[in-house]
Amino acid sequence: MSSLDRKTSRNMKWIILFLLPVTVLLISFFLYPIVFLVVLSFMEWNGIEPMSFVGMSNFSSLFSDSIFQTSIKNNLIWAFSAALLQIPLALLIALILAREPRGWKFFRTAFFLPNVISLVALAMMWRAMYNPEFGVVNVLLENIGLGHLARNWLGELDSALPAVIFSYQIYIGYFMVIILAGTISIPKSFYEAAMIDGANVLQQELYITLPVLRGIIVTAGTLAVAFALRQFETTFLMTAGGPANRTPVMGLYMYRRMAGLTYGRAAATGVLLILLGVFVLSGLQRIFGKSDAVGDSVQ
Repeated sequence: MSSLDRKTSRNMKWIILFLLPVTVLLISFFLYPIVFLVVLSFMEWNGIEPMSFVGMSNFSSLFSDSIFQTSIKNNLIWAFSAALLQIPLALLIALILAREPRGWKFFRTAFFLPNVISLVALAMMWRAMYNPEFGVVNVLLENIGLGHLARNWLGELDSALPAVIFSYQIYIGYFMVIILAGTISIPKSFYEAAMIDGANVLQQELYITLPVLRGIIVTAGTLAVAFALRQFETTFLMTAGGPANRTPVMGLYMYRRMAGLTYGRAAATGVLLILLGVFVLSGLQRIFGKSDAVGDSVQ
């Protein structure tokens, strides 16, 4: 065996040694739970008695349930809201702060601050703000002469879901920071050359910043949609799926099945949620392309 072969063999041993702990964790806490989830989705089990195989019965019962159908629709609405509301707002704020206007560091911190506050506390805050009697939202509408728009935001069928989704937009600071960090890698010489050629600020953003940040924007959008698809806490705390089962999501539906000790149906819901996430995220990548490195875009 040559010295090169011995060195390669020795390096391979170290590679395997360092990868072993991560591999064990991946199998224990990701692959095994997914396999168990898939197997359980074909079973009927209450957590106490032995499992019994029921085939596709859990899946067929889900698709015949109107509440589950509403949950799928709401999950898709959440995903589209993340792509069409959160990311454009985060991008707009990031582009403004990237120009370093007066007080930009304060606003950068202020927009990101909700992401370090307890989600439970923020949900309770929004419930108080939406209160039909003394909530800030209705009081503000009355003070600006739009009192006829005041309503029970979380208690009416038409306004409950939009109100919950609107409250979630407070987390745009997370994606704003990601996009803002990407602007650092853009050479200042690009903008200086554009200014010499007579390009205004809007033209600089359209023809320099956005093309260079394309990969970063796709990455942020993917994360936003993934977070929206696994939505549970905000809906559970603010409406619990009401009123009249108008706002449930698949995570909340799965939680209710587990609380009812129908673990097979809960597992089937989890499998469908994973498949929905794969389908939506794959579709986004096909439409917008895979997220490439900013450095590659610059080159």
